[in-house]
Amino acid sequence: MARKIRIGYPCINRAIGCTANHTFRLASYSSARLFEAVAANIECLKKILKFNLENGIFFFRISSDLVPFASHPVCGPGWKKKFSKELRETGNIIKKAGMRVSMHPDQFVLINAIDEDIVKRSVLELEYHSDVLDLMGLDGTAKVQIHVGGVYGDKISAMERFCRRYSDLPAKVKKRLAIENDDRLYTLSDCCDISRRTGVPVIFDVFHHECLSSGESVIEALGKAGATWGKKDGPLMTDYSEQARGARKGSHAEKMRTANFIKFLEAVLRSGTSVDIMLEIKDKEKSALEALKAARKFAAAHGTIIVDMPLRQK
Repeated sequence: MARKIRIGYPCINRAIGCTANHTFRLASYSSARLFEAVAANIECLKKILKFNLENGIFFFRISSDLVPFASHPVCGPGWKKKFSKELRETGNIIKKAGMRVSMHPDQFVLINAIDEDIVKRSVLELEYHSDVLDLMGLDGTAKVQIHVGGVYGDKISAMERFCRRYSDLPAKVKKRLAIENDDRLYTLSDCCDISRRTGVPVIFDVFHHECLSSGESVIEALGKAGATWGKKDGPLMTDYSEQARGARKGSHAEKMRTANFIKFLEAVLRSGTSVDIMLEIKDKEKSALEALKAARKFAAAHGTIIVDMPLRQK
């Protein structure tokens, strides 16, 4: 059975001359300023999607700054009505093409925090991200990914607190939430344990696994993470990066090393898992295009991996 792969990159395209994450200082907030920024962000997002589709890139992470300050008390729900048409049009572009998108809130989103105010702000932020994807009309395969959070001196209690808080999340958030292993605190095995208790799917971050693991090979890790994804969730999402030369452990590389990426594709092939690969490489679309080129050659040589096509029936 052929394994299908979508390749993508996060948030910023350096080639097209615009940014989909315009923001501004909170001190200068006004509805007019907000609407101006959101309109520019959505317009640029459409240009990025067009670039991606023209180049065979079917996976993209939408910037959390699409709607600046959306979860802040200063910002009301007016943006939802104002931009409902534009967001639906954007979602139609994504659905028609068979693309997949995701979002990734900032590190301050901690639903296992001890401080209840942090938890409340985190839930509001997760609701905002879910609202964006809902307004685009996207199904549950469009995910909002987060880290498990802090350890707070007691990992077992912190994991239990995550599970308890997860059960209280709004349905629209649980529909989209996914967790990923990190490079310092929570291994893939930890995340899979949380998944068994909650049903939340686990994104496999390859680079983080190299920094912190429970000893699984990449092939084993792909299988473990893939087993947490149900049909409604879509194929396993993976984050791929590499260690930056000469930088502290865990720093992402500026450019992709093709030989390393091919090794990962070999692991994907051997694992028997269909994956969507998010390249967390600093040069963004440039490495995504290089990865796509390498994947095409790999697919031609092996005949059991399909790239350059969306996961939908034409």
